[in-house]
Order: sequence, then C-alpha cells, then structure tokens
Amino acid sequence: MLAYIDRGAYKDAAGNDVSLIDCFYYATVSITTTGYGDVIPVTDRSRLITTLLITPARILFLIILVGTTLEVLAERTRSHYRERIWRSRLNNHTIVCGYGTKGRAAIRTLLARSYDLDRIVVVDPDATAIEAANRAGYAAVHGDASIAEVLRSAGVSESESVIVCPARDDTAVLMTLTARELNAGATIVASVREEENAHLLRQSGADSVIVSSSSAGRLLGHATHSPHVVDVLEDLLAVGEGLDIIERYIAEGDAMTLAEQQLNAPVLAVVRDDELLRFDDERANRLEVGDRLVCLCSNPGP
Repeated sequence: MLAYIDRGAYKDAAGNDVSLIDCFYYATVSITTTGYGDVIPVTDRSRLITTLLITPARILFLIILVGTTLEVLAERTRSHYRERIWRSRLNNHTIVCGYGTKGRAAIRTLLARSYDLDRIVVVDPDATAIEAANRAGYAAVHGDASIAEVLRSAGVSESESVIVCPARDDTAVLMTLTARELNAGATIVASVREEENAHLLRQSGADSVIVSSSSAGRLLGHATHSPHVVDVLEDLLAVGEGLDIIERYIAEGDAMTLAEQQLNAPVLAVVRDDELLRFDDERANRLEVGDRLVCLCSNPGP
C-alpha cells in the first residue's frame, strides 16, 4: 500500500508507471529477498522508504524462515533421538492400540498394578492423541495399528501383551489379526462394542474379549434394583483402593484346601491348567501346586 500511495516514485523495467498489481508484486519480491529488479524505486523518497521499512521486514522474514526451519529440524532430531532411546529398551512391554477413554483407563489400571511407565507403548492414528500420550510420558507411535509396519515400529514382536481398544469393532478385528500374526505368544486382550462381534475377535486370536456395551448394560440392570452391588463392582475394578481382585499361585507349603485358603482371603475361583473353576466346583476343593487363586483382598490405598 505504501508503494501504491507513492506509485509515481516507482518504474518498471520499461520505464512505465506501476499499477496496483505491480506494487503488490514489488513488495512481495522485495520482502522475500527475490529482487528481480523489474520494478525499482527511482526517487530518494521511495528508496528511503525501502531502506527503513522493506529492509527490516526482509530481515524479519529471514529470521522467521530460518527459525522455523531450525525448529522443525531440531524437533525431528529430538523425536528421533527419543524414539531410538525407547526402542532400545523395548522388551516384554505392553502395546495399547487406541488412546481413547478405554485405552487411558487400561493404562491407569496397569500403572496402579505397579507396571512400569516406560514399558507402555501407545499406537493411535490421531496426532492429537499421540501428543497427549507423549505429554503423559508414554512412548507413542503415530499410525493405524491394523497395519503391520506400524505394529513393528511399536516392537510388537518383543511385546508381552497387546491391548486392542479402538472405536470400531471391525478395526479391532483387523488389529487383533495383525498383532497375532506378528506375535504368536503375546497376550492379546480386546474390547468390542457389540456382543455379536466378540466371537470374531476370539477367532482372530484374542485371548480375552471385553464387550463394553453388554458390560455397561449389566451394570445398569443391577443399578436399577441393587445399586450397592454396582458400588462394590466399581470398587473391585478400581485398582489400588478399597477391595481388589488379585490372582496368586499356590506354592509348596501353602494350605492345600479351598476352605483353609478362604480363611486368609475370600476365594472366588481357581484357575487350573487354564480352566476356570468357580469356588463352588467340587474340583476346586482340593488345591494343587501351580493352581492360581482369584481372590479378594483389602487395599488400604495411599
């Protein structure tokens, strides 16, 4: 606008007066330091304006350009360095596919059970979710966990468990299939919204499937007539305070009857050879070394 107001002090390469477009063009090539020389100031006044206004603007432009470039390069270097560090430490870690409500809740439960923060890797296709995971201190990989290369970047072959909790059931099936193909021995637990899709996840290789909609519906049904039952269930699911559900092994020297174990802590079930025996099952009355007891314990909290 300054050049246009004083357009009589500028000439193009042919010696003609400049138009509004010529003034915009002149300002652009001057500030970006291109300087073709086809539009020039021809009076002392216009050259003084260029010296006092255009030159500082040109320097500011260069500072912003160079500063932004250096910032991007530095951030990429820091990201690659941090990535190399946590990748070098990956072993027997847990991959959380989806950093939504379910993924964050799963991580909180892991941490409440004294799981190391640096053994958690988050995978999510949303850049905002990745930034949130990094701010929380977790290693994170930006991408779709149903893609093999993305899971390889998260170290799936060295992981001990994979938590699959995306927003869509079909995505959960693809993630489970991919994770099981890349790691046949990992424990894969998956969340699904609709119960009719649970069998697809089991067939895809999930060791455990949580049906979120049915679970919420059952709690709603209990709350209608027995709200305190829901309070107890919520207490059991909240790790680190109140009542906790734990799983422990029977070792040599332990009491070998269920009745004797019940004196220490209420036993809900016995796991024997990967078979779940309820406490009222006759086979659970006599315990064996190597059995796992699912029992209640009281946690005083912090």
